[in-house]
Amino acid sequence: MQFSFSSALFILTTTFAMFTQAAPVPNIRARSSMSGGATFYSVGLGSCGYSNSNEEMVAALSASLMGGANSALCGKSITVKSSSGSVTLKVVDSCPGCSEGDVDMSEAAFKKIGDPAQGRIPITWSL
Repeated sequence: MQFSFSSALFILTTTFAMFTQAAPVPNIRARSSMSGGATFYSVGLGSCGYSNSNEEMVAALSASLMGGANSALCGKSITVKSSSGSVTLKVVDSCPGCSEGDVDMSEAAFKKIGDPAQGRIPITWSL
């Protein structure tokens, strides 16, 4: 039996597809709301591979939601609401110390929804 290059490539591609899985998708649905606490941190190189600054509207989500590097949440926008307002943020990092509903954000973003002197404020957020 003789195989052509295209036949071998097809077999190899099919076999590869059978044994690989897509990255796990976090258990968050678009427009569903989560609640937790907001904090702020010194922004830099995040787990999504982006370098950002404290002046940008960026956020880190819990490590359990992010699931590691190349998370499906990297680059997604979230809307965070507090009793003082709301802000839309780009997900750029993971927060190892955060619970699933928490959002750690740049100081500039935190200032849009609360007073940094408070350190932590209650929030809700959604994708």
